Amino acid sequence: MRGTIYRLRHLFILLLLLLLLWAGSTQAQEKYTVSGYITEASTGENLIGVTVLVKELSTGATTNVYGFYSLSLPAGDYTLVYSYVGFEEVTREISLQGNQKISMELSEANTELEEVVITGDAPDANVTDIRGSVQELEIKTIEKMPALLGEVDLIRSIQLLPGVSTVGEGATGFNVRGGEVDQNLILLDEAPVFNSSHLFGFFSVFNPDAVKDVKLVKGGIPAQYGGRLSSILDVRMKEGNNKKFAANGGIGVIFSRLTLEAPIVKDKSSFIIAGRRSYLDVLAAPFLGEDLKGSAFNFYDLTLKTNYDFNEKNRLFLSGYFGRDNFDAQDVFKSNWGNATTTLRWNHLFNDRLFSNLTAYYSNYDYELGFGSSNEDRFDWNSQIRTYSLKPEMSYYINPDNLITFGGQSILYDFEPGNAVGISVGEATDISLPNKYALESALYLANEQTVSERLSLEYGLRWSHFNYMGKGTAYTFAEAEAPGQRREPTSSQDYEQWESIQTYNNWEPRFALRYKLNESSSIKASYNRMVQYLHLISNTVASTPLDVWTPSTNNIKPQLADQYTLGYFRNFAANTWEFSVEGYYKNYQNLVEYIDGSDILLNRFLEGDLLNADGRAYGLEFFLEKKTGDFTGWISYTLARSERLTAGINQGDWYPARFDRTHTLNVVTFYEVNPRWSLSANFVLNSGTPATFPTDRIEWQGYVFPYNANGARNNVRLPLYHRLDFSATLQGKKKEGKRKEDYWVFGVYNVYSRKNPYSIYFQPSDGRAAPGMPVQTEAVRLSIVGNFIPSISYNFKF
Repeated sequence: MRGTIYRLRHLFILLLLLLLLWAGSTQAQEKYTVSGYITEASTGENLIGVTVLVKELSTGATTNVYGFYSLSLPAGDYTLVYSYVGFEEVTREISLQGNQKISMELSEANTELEEVVITGDAPDANVTDIRGSVQELEIKTIEKMPALLGEVDLIRSIQLLPGVSTVGEGATGFNVRGGEVDQNLILLDEAPVFNSSHLFGFFSVFNPDAVKDVKLVKGGIPAQYGGRLSSILDVRMKEGNNKKFAANGGIGVIFSRLTLEAPIVKDKSSFIIAGRRSYLDVLAAPFLGEDLKGSAFNFYDLTLKTNYDFNEKNRLFLSGYFGRDNFDAQDVFKSNWGNATTTLRWNHLFNDRLFSNLTAYYSNYDYELGFGSSNEDRFDWNSQIRTYSLKPEMSYYINPDNLITFGGQSILYDFEPGNAVGISVGEATDISLPNKYALESALYLANEQTVSERLSLEYGLRWSHFNYMGKGTAYTFAEAEAPGQRREPTSSQDYEQWESIQTYNNWEPRFALRYKLNESSSIKASYNRMVQYLHLISNTVASTPLDVWTPSTNNIKPQLADQYTLGYFRNFAANTWEFSVEGYYKNYQNLVEYIDGSDILLNRFLEGDLLNADGRAYGLEFFLEKKTGDFTGWISYTLARSERLTAGINQGDWYPARFDRTHTLNVVTFYEVNPRWSLSANFVLNSGTPATFPTDRIEWQGYVFPYNANGARNNVRLPLYHRLDFSATLQGKKKEGKRKEDYWVFGVYNVYSRKNPYSIYFQPSDGRAAPGMPVQTEAVRLSIVGNFIPSISYNFKF
């Protein structure tokens, strides 16, 4: 195995050398480099995606996620134009006779009314960018959207974009293009977040006051990303104001928040600290009985980041997130869960063309569950997944037409599936499961190339390796007596710490293409293969915080997905309107499904209850957005299907996935009434999600047992989901010479009190049937949010 890895590494080095030689051979004359960092003038924050245009050559570059750009040009006189939506354009005349460093500060544009835009990219980025299945949300846009209880939420906001959905209120996570919740790689400053929700999905773990950039990648996924099948949600935190002290926060119905940022050394080092805490338990305390006094029902999080600019070639960033949900019903029941991440990053410039970033991170997700508090009778259970990673990345700016990226990553996983102890009448029973360990490694190489004024390509290759390791016991299972039934263990083998149990190797090609039809329209296509070595074990309607993560093993194969996309993109009226229609097809292999009646909790032989499934997802996404003016917003419509095929399930026929939604319509609008008042509204209309209903019933001794005669799965679809939300924002009066700004947000969630069904279940009707009479049953429709919810919040900054 070591020999294989050795050969693969050398193959990557050879490919890199060939690319460098080929790209270098295209330079017929001596060139010089102009490079630098672009920052926001008022805060010193690096700006991502700033366009740097060379007027004379009609070419240019954009800043990376750290605000860095580089251009290699022949000697000569040039006009550089630095532009970013919402900021003043800056023009710089240069005479390039040698390498030059030009760093720039951009100031926000002074407009009478602040325009709401979905992205800070170039106005024509919808047409000119290579990747089509990528969308970015400005925090200013998210802050203006109507939200539950008036609290701005990142995850709920991205669910209004095409191709993104959820099974309903009270469900953690989100689904992208027919994928499972666990198939989204959610990154906070490059560290993975395994549960992105507070309060069972009603709020996300991301504090909007600390977030700088949000990017959702649904297709054409670049080679530097791996480990998940469906999407990448890349969230970047602010660095902190390195010019002056600043604070902002808010007081809402359910929680309050406060953010502080300031320079440590002006223009060289800064920090930001942002905290939130809910107080439902405080508000409910006066209404609780004596037996529930002292109960906890809250969540909190703390986000921190600091940085230091050593010199023009070295920058260091340290960030962390710590959050938790607590539910404790005084001596009766307790449950809590939370994420903790720490990221250390070092930016280094080897020269004006070679930019590097070295990232080390730690991420931990854990939860606890308990019943009772007596030493005689109680039950305690906890589980967690810890990850440690080192990730070097390099960007080589060969010339304006070629940007090569290459690097690698190693991730060490420590899975704790369950430490559980039950005590009954003073006697303890330990039903804990042993830890599992794994090492995931990857190497990648990619090139972003401008072939001509019309044609641009991005192509790359990723190689991933997964090693499932001891200490532990690996089981061998017999074939099931019939497809879809439980497999029983037949033998086992013990392994020492770090001893290899099972390894997997996979190639993951990536390709994206953009062809400009004219200045206002283009066609984009992409293909990517993704491999996922982690699995979230959950057979509920929607994932919960208590679900268990497990690695690929000798019995659980890695999940694979191949995705193909093709889209048409068009801008109208001088980039005021954007339109796109994009189709996709995804083919899945080795998905995890479950036998009927599977036992997934604290089951030492869990792998015998899991089934190997194939899948397919396909759809069309329509998106129309108005970007400027007093009235802005977008309409998105998705027509899609997500299906599974599993031997022994649904008589071997295709069946819809539990989160499949055929139709999804989102309408988002913003209206600037005047400099102080602004209005916004969301309307959501979705097909219902599938559910499995019994086809027959069996009566025995006055009891009714549901029965599915043909083994159908997800054979019924829940009723239509629709909801209208509204909010109004009132800006405080601005006083000359005063730095303080404040505003009020008034909102209504679910305006017309729609009782959207989360699930439908069956139960006996009231009263016991008389002897000899049939037992009556009824269907009960469960709605998580069944009424309108008004809200008010006060927000400030200074």
